[in-house]
Amino acid sequence: MEDKSNIIRQQISARHHGTDDNRIDNFTDTNNDSSSQPKGDAAVKQRLEDDWQFITSGLRRDFGAHVYGQWIRSIQLGDFCPLTGTLELMSPSDFSANWISDHYAERIALAWKSANKDVKHIKVRSKPGGPRNEKLMSEREASVKQLARESKRAPSQIHLDPSMTFENFVEGETNRLALSAAKRVAAQDKPLFNPLYLQAATGQGKTHLMHAIGHAYAKVNPDAHILYMSAEKFMMEFVSAMRRKEVMDFKARLRVADILLIDDIQFIVGKISTQEEFLHTIDAVMGAGKRLVVAADRAPQALDGVDQRILSRLSMGLVADIQPADLELRRTILEQRLSRMPDAGVGEDVIEFLARTISRNVRELEGGLNKLLAYAQLTGKPVTKQLAEDQLKDILSACRRRITIDEIQRAVCEYYRIDRSEMSSKRRARAVVRPRQVAMYIAKVMTPRSYPEIGRKFGGRDHSTVIHAVRLVEDLRQKDSEMDNDVRALLRQLEA
Repeated sequence: MEDKSNIIRQQISARHHGTDDNRIDNFTDTNNDSSSQPKGDAAVKQRLEDDWQFITSGLRRDFGAHVYGQWIRSIQLGDFCPLTGTLELMSPSDFSANWISDHYAERIALAWKSANKDVKHIKVRSKPGGPRNEKLMSEREASVKQLARESKRAPSQIHLDPSMTFENFVEGETNRLALSAAKRVAAQDKPLFNPLYLQAATGQGKTHLMHAIGHAYAKVNPDAHILYMSAEKFMMEFVSAMRRKEVMDFKARLRVADILLIDDIQFIVGKISTQEEFLHTIDAVMGAGKRLVVAADRAPQALDGVDQRILSRLSMGLVADIQPADLELRRTILEQRLSRMPDAGVGEDVIEFLARTISRNVRELEGGLNKLLAYAQLTGKPVTKQLAEDQLKDILSACRRRITIDEIQRAVCEYYRIDRSEMSSKRRARAVVRPRQVAMYIAKVMTPRSYPEIGRKFGGRDHSTVIHAVRLVEDLRQKDSEMDNDVRALLRQLEA
């Protein structure tokens, strides 16, 4: 059996180096004598060492001096099995072996296949009993223990925004699922899903919910370590740790978290090394039974340029979508904010105006209100709709959807079931006049057109006629619930 294995080794070597007379000579004298076995093994080992020198010179060029010096230089060749074509590469520690396997094994395997066809697979292992391995493990244990001690800080010291709590989050139809899921993650009992993926456009409340989860979880688990960071910060700290050769400390800090909150992960798109570390972090956190919450401005499947392994893990939990706040929710948000400022003096008409015109996101809505209140307080002027129009021109201009008066007339005529020509006719029947006045009112609310411009679109009517129509409909909305419902329905339809 031993002679048969020896013959196989000779044949593999001869096929690989058939043009190298010097190397073939190492095997030509082989016979059935058992003394030939060490000579054949020595030749195979020497051949692998020569190939490794050639490969490492290429890896140094590909990876750069820093990566080569930190990870590749310390690798030593281990055992080689000619029957399976598997070569062991020995690394100083478990940590470095895992890192090389995750980040560089594919490139190293490709280099071996190009240099030596007998090597079909590589396996990176840690060198048993290495002193560096013990040092790295002790450093990691020290980091974990230190972070565990730091995690026992009071909830007010865990770098979460104190204003972003569940109590301050306004619930509506568009965010009800996400809010319920966030409360479930923050509860004492283990949630039925992990991770929680919050999907929402900018300014719709996903960051608020993440901070609220942290605060609520800290209340029920006072000793828990809660870590919130944006994906951008994750990337910057990881790169910084690599430069300082403190990657393991970075890993330990994330893995000790009882609940990890990562915001805006769309920023890791295209960042391959950051994605690799993020993947390992996800696996470590979820594998340890810890809770993970991730937020982005799009669905997992829409994150082009993100590793499929990451996407599959993020999709395996619950994906909770937060839709843009509807009119009712925007109005409720403003009313809640103003309820804490009883002296603000903001009328219902101003609230309605802001809620209807600043519709892109909640952050802009609250920012517009703050700007208006600050201006009124500094100048001593009352908060009126006219003041809002004057001081929030930039915000209002950006938020207004470019709805035309023709669209408004078409929608009103369909709603009231009258002919489109009635918008410009001279008929004064109530069944025609009232829809025409509603259309004028909506045109003033939803477009930047002046009264004369609106009048010209309604059969060349005078601007005073438009002013009368707008004021009449405003008054009717306060007194007649049916009229108010009609206008609300039309506004929702046009906004959609």
